[in-house]
Amino acid sequence: MNSIDSVTLEVADAAAAARFCSAAFGLDPARVRVRAGDSPTTGFRGFTLSLVVSQPGNVDALFATALDAGATVLRPASKSLWGYGGVVQAPDGTIWQIATSAKKDTAPVTRDVDELVLLLGVEDVKATKQFYVERGLTVGKSFGGKYVEFAAAPGTVKLSLYKRRALAKVAGVPADGTGSHRLVLSGATDPFTDPDGFVWEAAAPLTVTR
Repeated sequence: MNSIDSVTLEVADAAAAARFCSAAFGLDPARVRVRAGDSPTTGFRGFTLSLVVSQPGNVDALFATALDAGATVLRPASKSLWGYGGVVQAPDGTIWQIATSAKKDTAPVTRDVDELVLLLGVEDVKATKQFYVERGLTVGKSFGGKYVEFAAAPGTVKLSLYKRRALAKVAGVPADGTGSHRLVLSGATDPFTDPDGFVWEAAAPLTVTR
């Protein structure tokens, strides 16, 4: 295993969630999949999905279409030391960060997404990093026990690890939560569950939900 082929969101209404992902972000359904699931969960589910774009105007464009599609704002888009971005929550409960490292627009505004990043909130970043390294992932960036980013092939989902409470703070929600993550990761691997309860399955053919 050297990358995430796709992530699957387990939601109450798969058809509605699929429509949201398409209308809000125009995402490739092969990368972000949805399926019906009713596993109990409360509060923060322990992860966010991030859309990395090339400029602030693209952040605003995706924010606008997300809100039009039914999302709510957790953190309004704003400037920061690292760039520009904000956070929304989809009707199904998934938290989406939309961000860029650029400080100003340099091209016509689009809704193009440069990278899709899955951030897992974990209890022990170093231990979970080692867990994934032993399963074939390659570390791209690492900042001690605070943050890890794994290398990802083009067209795949980039995996990053962050302290759970720090990730909740970035997302603008309380860190408390119990039950299912409502997230399944897929790749060229045998099924397993990581130290923080995130489930992996072998990659399967795409079934489009309408």
